[in-house]
Amino acid sequence: MGPLVGELLPLGLGVAISPIPIIAAILMLLGQHARTTSVGFALGWVTGIVAVTVLLVYLSGAIAGDGGSHSQVAWLKLVIGVLLVALGVRNWRGRDGAATTPKWMSTIDSLRPIAGFGMGLALAAVNPKNLLLCVGAGTAIGTAGLTGGDEAVAIVVFSAIAAASVLGPVLAYQIAADRLAAPLDRLRAWLQEHNQAVMAVLLLVLGVTLFGQGLGGLLAV
Repeated sequence: MGPLVGELLPLGLGVAISPIPIIAAILMLLGQHARTTSVGFALGWVTGIVAVTVLLVYLSGAIAGDGGSHSQVAWLKLVIGVLLVALGVRNWRGRDGAATTPKWMSTIDSLRPIAGFGMGLALAAVNPKNLLLCVGAGTAIGTAGLTGGDEAVAIVVFSAIAAASVLGPVLAYQIAADRLAAPLDRLRAWLQEHNQAVMAVLLLVLGVTLFGQGLGGLLAV
């Protein structure tokens, strides 16, 4: 389990350090229905992460059980690494552009909890970068040869790491809303300004890491 946790840690951090979901959560915390909508968003975010990870654990476990080889897992990691590097390069090339907020974010401050849940679910499960990282985590867990209980623990560990950046501000707001408004607004502004650069560095590091793991797996076959 130890080596697997070490493999899941950077993948979980990769999901957690996602400026767009964090900005969305902060905008909800500064909005008209802050307490309830932010909780809905956080629940959607966690649900999306867990759902995609569990699905990939099942699929990768089924492939391994049907005779799938280590080379298939290695090729999958290699492909995911290449895709992440490509996304990182695209973000890096666009880092000097004017910082803009997506149009859909202009409606966040008036969202209700159900809409917040849907947005959190979509940002977790549909976002290409998060989807690739959850695929990587699910594959790592599903092919590690763990018992059902250990797989559940691994999924919880990965999901907790991945969801921390959204759950943290939401939970803190429930406890100390009055003191968090100004710091949250400053964090939102910083993330909006440096979104492209943060994402570029993150994607490049994770992409190279997964590519290296995949290449190493192929050479070891």
